[in-house]
Formats: sequence, structure tokens, C-alpha cells
Amino acid sequence: MTPSQITSKRIRQLVTVSAGVFLLFGLRLIDVQAVQAGGYTARANSELLNSSILLAPRGTITDINGVQLARSVAAVNIVVDQVQISDPAKTAAFVAPYLSTSVSELLPLLTGTKRYQIIAKQVTPDIWNALNTALINYNNQIVKEPGGLAQRLLGFYSERSYVRDYPTGTLAASLIGKINEAGVGAGGLESSLDSTLTGTNGRYLFANGAGTIIPGSKEVVIEAKAGTGVELTIDRDVQWVAQDAISAAVKQAHAVSGTVVVMDPKTGQILAQASAPTFDPTKPIKDISVLRNPAVTDAYEPGSVGKIITYSAAMEEGKITPLTTLTIPYTLKVGGTPFHDHEAHATEVLTTTGALAISSNTGAIQVGEMLSNDTLYSYLRKFGIGQLTGSHLPGETQGILHPVSTWSATSAPTIAFGQGYSVTALQATSVFATIANDGVRVTPNVVAGYFDPSGNFTASKPASSVRVVSSDTATKMRLMMESVVTADGTAPEAAIPGYRVAGKTGTAMRANGNGGYSGYTASFIGFAPADAPRYVVSVVVQAPQGVHFGGLVAGPVFKKVMSFVLQAKHIAPTAPSTIAYPLTSAALKAAGGGVITHAAH
Repeated sequence: MTPSQITSKRIRQLVTVSAGVFLLFGLRLIDVQAVQAGGYTARANSELLNSSILLAPRGTITDINGVQLARSVAAVNIVVDQVQISDPAKTAAFVAPYLSTSVSELLPLLTGTKRYQIIAKQVTPDIWNALNTALINYNNQIVKEPGGLAQRLLGFYSERSYVRDYPTGTLAASLIGKINEAGVGAGGLESSLDSTLTGTNGRYLFANGAGTIIPGSKEVVIEAKAGTGVELTIDRDVQWVAQDAISAAVKQAHAVSGTVVVMDPKTGQILAQASAPTFDPTKPIKDISVLRNPAVTDAYEPGSVGKIITYSAAMEEGKITPLTTLTIPYTLKVGGTPFHDHEAHATEVLTTTGALAISSNTGAIQVGEMLSNDTLYSYLRKFGIGQLTGSHLPGETQGILHPVSTWSATSAPTIAFGQGYSVTALQATSVFATIANDGVRVTPNVVAGYFDPSGNFTASKPASSVRVVSSDTATKMRLMMESVVTADGTAPEAAIPGYRVAGKTGTAMRANGNGGYSGYTASFIGFAPADAPRYVVSVVVQAPQGVHFGGLVAGPVFKKVMSFVLQAKHIAPTAPSTIAYPLTSAALKAAGGGVITHAAH
């Protein structure tokens, strides 16, 4: 074999061997990158990567104009890997000042074998940045010293968090509620709408190198999804005025509590729902009872505001007209029990309008006697008494309305003037809203709609409605109720210059829970303009001391709140009514047995 042939043979062998080597490398590469890629990735992840929760912000709660009432503000949770902390005592002494805590409180959180331990929840980003910078500077300095590598302070990480913020403070606190330390709704709408407001947490991976997160190694594997926002029907400005007015009234009367509800009778939308005393949702709560919403959780006997149901029922049944005359004694005995009016007076002959204007109990009893017990009961139910309003507000009670089968001889007369059954402030407001809305009861509602994380808004479905009494009955009742706020009625303090106002006072004996009565419930509920009602305002004050009449205690609160609402919503003043129902038999005769007419001015 010639030298050239030998060389060619060796070259071919070398090429063959090289091709074989490259083939083996290729096959191995395919095996690593394709066949066993998942296994190697999992192994790398287990040895190098850590997983952490990517918290989702809770949905925002706003008023009808977009003013934020509850929101999630970015914060930071500071987490440690206890295994990486070689000297817990030294580390605690270094870190404690940055977290505004003591070494004794921090040391147990740094000691142990937990790979994940939160040492500070929901701190501001500035606190974490200051601590992290201090740790980096310390480690960079100490590593230059002999043995410094082992003395580094390691194992600190941050994770995104959120803190619930209530920008308006105590405003609407009983309605909105708050969240607990676990981030779950603990009262109010925060609780009832928790599943809607709560977002979906995500997850991210990060590379762990020498006790710190390797820069640029964070990788989001599941994006966090923010919770759905809620737009309320509440108007922040109306809410503020209502809150201010009821708080002042409760303080002045040394009362136990008070509630104001402002409602649009046509839509059922609640513009304000204020209670006093209130609480600050940004501070820890020691007594969870403060989280209740008195407007729907506290039931009370309505007193004379309940006469509206009795009179409406009798008129709808054709038993009375606004001009029907009644002989009104101070005391009237029914079923062997004497009932009397709130103030002593001689026997009078009044129209039903007059009896309503002075809030006569004996007059209401006589009107109630024109109805059977079953009929009176049926109208109470039609007006929503003894059942939930449908508002779906958390903790709502249906009040108390005993079935007719359990009534005693004194039940019907007692119920006729508004005692012997109980209602919530929202139920009572709904009764008057029904009269204001031409006899149609609309379900009260407080949620205008929802908006997703992208800002897309979906309005709530229109509230359901049901006719309770005819439009004719409602119209006559409104005109009768205007007499209540005149100088001859029980609530001239509720009159608003330039507007026609209709309403009714309530001064009810307050059940003490032991089968008896102690103190009073003072209330006034009304609407304006009376000829074309736009808004209903309900005021309830529990256990006022000293003066306890509804017209004197609750009437001024109504006037302040309603006056603001009418002006804020640009409701034009209304011309005085050209007709009025006579209040006394003598006035009825003077009017020729009809209404009193006069020129508008």
C-alpha cells in the first residue's frame, strides 16, 4: 500500500470516528433538550428556584360618582428563610429598628428551620427598600473582612402584598364594613360581597443564590387577577351630610344610637345610609358588635309612622276618605284595655286628615277597627313588614309580625297605631317610598353595578317592584301627610321653605327585651317634593333623653338632610298646593264639606 493510500485510509478512519463522536453528541443533545428536558428542568427548579404567591388586589368599592370608599394599596410582606440565618440574635438586633419592633419580638421569628416565615406584614415599600439597602451595604462591607463571608446577614425576601384602605374613614363604615387580618370581609359589604371583591392570586418563580434573589430571575408563571370592583348607589356628599346630622342629633339627645336612610322611591337606590355611633375601619376592632349595620339589623316598634299603613289600607278598602270625620277622645277602651293619645285633650271631632296630622292613637284605632284582622295583616305584609326587604344587605332581619292566629284582643288596636310589631329602618323607609312612588313598592338596593379589572362596567339589574295600593290612594295619602309638617301638625320643624314636604312623626315606646318598655324611639320619615316625590329621608333616634318626640328630635335632622339633597340634585322649588284637606269638622263645614281651596302664591 502506497503512502498516499495509507494517508487516505487514516483520514477516512478519522472522519468516521469524528462522525461517530458528533453523532453521539447529537443524540445526547436530543436526549437532554427533548427527551429528558422536563426532568432536568424539574431538578433545576428544585435545587435553584423558589416559588412564591403573587397576591391579587381586592376590588375597589366606590360611590355612585366614582369616589373610592374602599381600595387596596400596594404594600410588602417581608419574609425570611430561617435556615439561612446563622446568627438570629445578631440579625434581630440589626433588623428590628427598620421594622419599628423590638428584638425580643423579632427573635422568635428568625429562629428555627422554617423556609418561609413572614416577619412583617403589609409594610410600605419604603420600609422594605430601606432594610434591603442596609442589608446589602452591610454584606458588601463585611465580606471584605477576614471570615466575613460567613457573617453575612442572609435569608430576607419580599413579596407583593396589599393593605385595605378606607379613604373616607368612618363615613359609611357600618354599610361598607371592613376586612380582617386574613384579608377576608368581616362585616358590611366587604363580607357579603367578599367572593366578588376577592381576586385570584398568582405565582412566580425566583432563583435563590447565596440567600438572596438573583437579579432578573423572577418569572411570573400565573398572573394575579384583581378582584371585581363595586359601584354603590351611595352619594359620598349626601352620605357625609347624613352622617354629620345624625351624629350631632344623637350627641345632643344623649341617645343610644341613630340612623338616617336616603332613598330614591322610583328606583329603590339608597343614596345614603348613616349610623351613629360609627367606627373607624382603619383601626383594630375590639367589639365586633360595632360591625353591624343598624339600618337593617336593629328592629324596633315604629310607633306613629306605622299609622300610614293603617290609613292607606282603610282608604284602599274604601272605608275612609281624607274627609271622613272621627270623634277623637283622649282615651279609648278596647278589649278591656284603655288606650290614649300622647297628650291629654278634650274630645274632638276631626277628619281622618286631622287625626293623622296630630298623630292621634285613638283615631288610628278607630280606623283600624274598620278592617278585619286578616285585612290589616295582609296590608302590613304587602308593605313589606315581617319580611326581608330584598336588599341583600348583610345581617338584615325581617323584624317581627306575629300571625293573626296569635293576636289577642288588644293586638289589632295596638298594631293600628304602630306598636306590637317591629321593623328595621330600611323597612320603614320602604313603606314611605311606596306612598311616594304612587303605591308601588320597589326593592331597596345599594349596588349600582360592577366593574372588572379592565374598567368595564356592568350595571345591576333593575330592582323588582310590586303594587301595594292604588295611585289614587297614594296621591290622597301624600296630600294628607303634608298636614303633618304644618303648624297644626306634629312636625313643623321638618318643613323646608320653598318645597312641599310630606311625612309622619313617630314617638314609640321602646321595647326593653324583657317583655316591657323603657324609653322611646323618636322618628320622622318624609319625602319631597310632596306633589312629585324625588327622595325619601328616614330618621330614627333610639332612646333620646329628655325631649323624645319624633318631630322635635328627628324632624330637624330630616330638614337638614333633605334640604341638602334637594339642592345638590338641583330639584327646583315647588309651588304651594292650591288645595288642602280640612283638619276639623268645623273647617270641613266651612269648606262646604269638601277640600279647602286657595290661590297659589
